[in-house]
Amino acid sequence: MENRSESLRKMPLFKGMGDSDLAVIAAVSVKKHVEKGDHIFFRGDPQEAVYFIEQGEVKIYRTDANGKEQIVTLLRDGDMFPHVGFFRKIRYPANSMAATDTELLAVRIADFEKVLLDNPKLTMTLYGVMSDEILDLQDRLEAQILNNAYEQVIKLFLRLARTHGIQTGNDHVLVKIPLNNSDLASMIGVTRETVSRTIHQLKHKNLIIPQEKGTYLIHQEKLTNELLGV
Repeated sequence: MENRSESLRKMPLFKGMGDSDLAVIAAVSVKKHVEKGDHIFFRGDPQEAVYFIEQGEVKIYRTDANGKEQIVTLLRDGDMFPHVGFFRKIRYPANSMAATDTELLAVRIADFEKVLLDNPKLTMTLYGVMSDEILDLQDRLEAQILNNAYEQVIKLFLRLARTHGIQTGNDHVLVKIPLNNSDLASMIGVTRETVSRTIHQLKHKNLIIPQEKGTYLIHQEKLTNELLGV
C-alpha cells in the first residue's frame, strides 16, 4: 500500500493531501497493468471505476455509426479518467485504450465518492480539473468553427506542446506521442493528407521539426506567432 500512496502523491489531483488521506485512497485502489492496444473500458459499459495513470499513455476516443474513429484526447502520467459520472449512475461516455504499455491505479466509483465526501478540498480540486476540461473542449469546438484546417493543425500542436511537451532549453519543446498523422487528423476532424501537408509547410518554416515517428521539436513562440499572423 505504501507504493500506491507514493504513486498517488505524484498525481496533480492529490497534491498537498496528507499521508492519512492518501492512505485511505491507496487502501481502496488496485494496480492494473494494461498492454498497448488493450482497452480499459468501452463506451456504454457501466461506469464502475475511475483510473489514474501511474505510467503510460491512454487514448480516449469515440466511433461514429460508420466506425470512423475520433480521438477525444491523449492522456499521460498523472492524469485521471473519466472526469464525469460521480454521484450518479451513468455509462462510460467514450472508449479508452492503452496507447503504450500502461500502469494504472483503479478506484471503484463508490469508494472514490466516499473519499470526495470526506475531503471537500479534494472535491474542489476535482471541480477545477473538470472546469479545465470543459474549457479545453470549448476551445476545440471554437477552433473547428472559426479556424481553417491550417490553423487547427497549429492549435493541435500547441496543445500537445502544452500537455506533452518537454522543454529542451533551446527555445524548442520536445513532444513524443504514440500517434500517427491519421490519429492527429482524427483529433481535429480533418484528413490525414491535410495534417501531412501542414506539417510539411510548418517544417519548411522551421516551426516544427519532425524527428522519429511521433516525435516533434516545436518552437512554441514562433508557432503561436504564425497562428496570430505576426
